[in-house]
Amino acid sequence: MKGIVFTEFLDLVENKFGLEMVDEIINASNLESEGIYTSVGTYKFSEMLQLLQHLSANTGISIDDLLLVYAEHFFSVLEDSYSGLLATYKDPIEMISSIENHIHVEVRKIYPDAELPTFEVIEKTDNSLVMIYKSSRAMHHFGLGLMNKTFEHFNSKASIVLEKLKADGTEVKFLINKN
Repeated sequence: MKGIVFTEFLDLVENKFGLEMVDEIINASNLESEGIYTSVGTYKFSEMLQLLQHLSANTGISIDDLLLVYAEHFFSVLEDSYSGLLATYKDPIEMISSIENHIHVEVRKIYPDAELPTFEVIEKTDNSLVMIYKSSRAMHHFGLGLMNKTFEHFNSKASIVLEKLKADGTEVKFLINKN
C-alpha cells in the first residue's frame, strides 16, 4: 500500500483526534515500519489494518465509518494534487465509471507498484451506474466515501447502495443513482 495513504491517514487522525491518538495507535500496533511513513514508500496493508483497528477501539467508531471519513478527507488531497485529472470530467457518473480504465491507469503511471482494487462497470446510463468492486483488502467504504465526494465535487447528489456479494467485503456491488 502506498505511503501517501498512510501519511494522509495519520494527518487525519491528528486533525480529528490529536497527536496523542496518533502515538497511541502506532504504539499499540506491531508495525514493521515502526509507524514511519513517506508518501512515496510502500508498506504492508496489515499495518493500515492495525492502525484502523486500534483507532476504532479507541474511538468507538466502526472501521467502515472511519474509512468513509478518511476517503472524504483523501478526496481533498486528490483535488489539490490532481485537479487536472478531475477537470477532464464533466459529470460524476462519467468520472466514477472511468476509475478502472482511466484513473487507475494514471495512478499506475505515478505509482507503478500500487495495488489497486478493480471496478467493473456492469451497467451505465446518464443517471445510474452499477459497478462491482473487488479487492482482497475489503476497503469498500473507502470507495464509497470517494464516490460521495465525487458527487459533491460536481455539485450533484446521488443515492449509493452498497451490496456485499461476499460476506468478507472483498466483492461488493455499488448501485449508484444520480438524484
